[in-house]
Amino acid sequence: MADVAIGKDHRGTPEAPGRVVTLIERSFWERLTDHHATTEDQVWGAAYRIEASKVKEVQEYLDIREINGYSMQYTPFWPEDRSIPSIKCLVYIGLPDNPQFMGVQDPQALAEHICRSKGPSGENIEYLFMLEQALKDLGQASGDRHVQDLATRARIIQTSIPHQTSDVTDQAVEAETHRVQSGRSGGPQEEPK
Repeated sequence: MADVAIGKDHRGTPEAPGRVVTLIERSFWERLTDHHATTEDQVWGAAYRIEASKVKEVQEYLDIREINGYSMQYTPFWPEDRSIPSIKCLVYIGLPDNPQFMGVQDPQALAEHICRSKGPSGENIEYLFMLEQALKDLGQASGDRHVQDLATRARIIQTSIPHQTSDVTDQAVEAETHRVQSGRSGGPQEEPK
């Protein structure tokens, strides 16, 4: 299940944290009070096979990137094509007892907060729009109604604020889509030779 956590170091700052999606165990999810009626029984994502020679580098990068509030766990991953067997994958799971874990929030207040937040990696709204697009692109049945609802609310808020940067958001989505399709990890890049 997915929920909300604070993003102090990428899409927000310690003084004004952004919001990011976090995966949590179903047992924790079931104890939360859900303010949106769009909870689904599955979480969509992508699994990446890392070349053996790059595992250490990628793990070190992810350990730094995901350090705030996550524990590493192995979980089964089922490809969209159910004729393919499940794969055991390493994932970073949010823990509700972490101070950065926000739990369920009012969707309108959350969308408003996302529209105001930005950090070293860019505007929080860019993250939301890229997440929405990435989830749609995963497969025919993919997507997340809660993320789509937040993105719709954010677009409405954005249109009421004349100085919002939709071109920047479109460029960010395009760049992230290209990065994922090209297979780059987003972590430390090797210098061209």
